[in-house]
Amino acid sequence: MKLATLKQGGRDGTLVVVNRSLTHCRPVPAIARTLQAALDDWAVCEPQLQQVYEALNSGAATDAVPFDPLLCHSPLPRAYQWADGSAYVNHVELVRRARGAELPAEFWNDPLMYQGGSDSFVGPRDPIYTLSEDWGIDLEAEVAVITGDVKMGTTAEQCAPAIRLLMLVNDVSLRNLIPGELAKGFGFFQSKPATAFSPVAITPDELGNDWSEGRVHRPLIVHINGQMFGKPDAGTDMTFSFPQLVAHVTKTREMEAGSIIGSGTVSNKQGGLNGSSIANGGVGYCCLAEVRMYETIETGKPQTSFLKFGDTVRIEMLDLDGKSIFGAIEQRVEHYVG
Repeated sequence: MKLATLKQGGRDGTLVVVNRSLTHCRPVPAIARTLQAALDDWAVCEPQLQQVYEALNSGAATDAVPFDPLLCHSPLPRAYQWADGSAYVNHVELVRRARGAELPAEFWNDPLMYQGGSDSFVGPRDPIYTLSEDWGIDLEAEVAVITGDVKMGTTAEQCAPAIRLLMLVNDVSLRNLIPGELAKGFGFFQSKPATAFSPVAITPDELGNDWSEGRVHRPLIVHINGQMFGKPDAGTDMTFSFPQLVAHVTKTREMEAGSIIGSGTVSNKQGGLNGSSIANGGVGYCCLAEVRMYETIETGKPQTSFLKFGDTVRIEMLDLDGKSIFGAIEQRVEHYVG
């Protein structure tokens, strides 16, 4: 099943069911006005939403309307919780190598995670707003899950059924603000502006065999200014599965329905700068910091610049037939004028 939120009907938008090919949708106010309302009563709403989905795919839904991603907000325009992990330890290792630091052994069995701002996400086609290019504007292409209620102390195996939906993410980072924040010992805050999610959230069964062991086994495709920048496989080198990330959160707290947990920047192990880029036959990257890390490790300093005003970013995942699964996140970097 595929669900989206249109920018109408208030701050939390209007829930629509979208057909598999992402061409048509249908509002479902009689079932749930918003996605959060559906998640709050999932056992009742999910079978009804599924019936609408089946009608849309069969052509039996005579009240369907064209689906336009430009009209979409993020599936959850705001959420009770947004916690982003760092499940790809290869990415973390590169960051530390670039500054000459060793990777602690515990990073392989205890995931990193930060709690992001969830009061105001942006739509998948909304601009990346910032006040200065000097802050080091970077994309971070990721996958995320939306959960149901999860009790404290739930194991990873028990967490798996609580994963309701999957989305793509652009977790924008302001890289030049990060060192000063981390030096304070209190983590990210100003360096993490508003996050964007894919137009559509999907139930895991939509991926078929590509959803396995709590991981999405499909390439995550990134373009910058129309040029292919990355296509790493989201299931490869994912050290911690989504159930493990959810269990990490619930070690000390309960999770409420509508909580979002991110994978962190998707990253595959590669053969260094000369073998990792798309141009050199590699799978590329999901953030600019990663290619800058390779450059620093191998040449002594980064050469690739961060995003500038006017640059565009596109993040998408395709099925085996080359069709978009979640719709695309496509954003332009713009100066915020208030």
